[in-house]
Amino acid sequence: MGRHSLPEEPVPHPLDPPKPTAGRSETTGSHRIVGKKAPRRRVAKWPIVAVVLAALVGLGVFGWNWADSVLNSRAEAEAASCAGGTSDLRVLVTPSAAQPVTQAATRWNQAGTNVHGRCIRVSVEPMPSAQVLDALTGRTNVDAIGGLPSAWLPESTYWVGELTTAKPELVSSPAQSVATARSADYPFICLGGKAADDIQQRAAQTFREYLKQPAQQADFAAAGIKAA
Repeated sequence: MGRHSLPEEPVPHPLDPPKPTAGRSETTGSHRIVGKKAPRRRVAKWPIVAVVLAALVGLGVFGWNWADSVLNSRAEAEAASCAGGTSDLRVLVTPSAAQPVTQAATRWNQAGTNVHGRCIRVSVEPMPSAQVLDALTGRTNVDAIGGLPSAWLPESTYWVGELTTAKPELVSSPAQSVATARSADYPFICLGGKAADDIQQRAAQTFREYLKQPAQQADFAAAGIKAA
């Protein structure tokens, strides 16, 4: 044979992958081969969980405070409306202190002051201390002073000492001075003893503290009686 035949190229199998074209690389510049995807960055879940928990806690605290505020407001409204009714607080006062105590009672009543949901209306009656002591200790009939008062304000602890010695069961709480003068200390004493109504006792104690406040002390000063 005079002519040499070229070797035959093998026929590619249909399942063989295509060969790259000569002179071309798999990438062009910074571009990757089409079809390959960049791996996705995984986002941490704990910050999201923390934010959700913080929001839930915040809502819980807000809801609790709101509910508590509503209940408190409702309780205050019921108390201010005197839901428990009205009670009278009768106070016998030595004549020298009658004016400032009466002014205090007027201010108290105008404000609609209440104790434990019950409006307390204070009435002040001037009466000599000797007359009150005689009635309370049984030397005279208690009806002579209009019955047993809720509280008594004599001009001196002398009268309180006499009552405590003769009738200690009538005293609900120790006397406390609400004003002073040259020869007087004006002790306020709650009466009724253990049999006294709880609201009456609390009201008497509250009114006693009310007399110690600046506005009422100014009334005592105007009457020539110094502050406690």
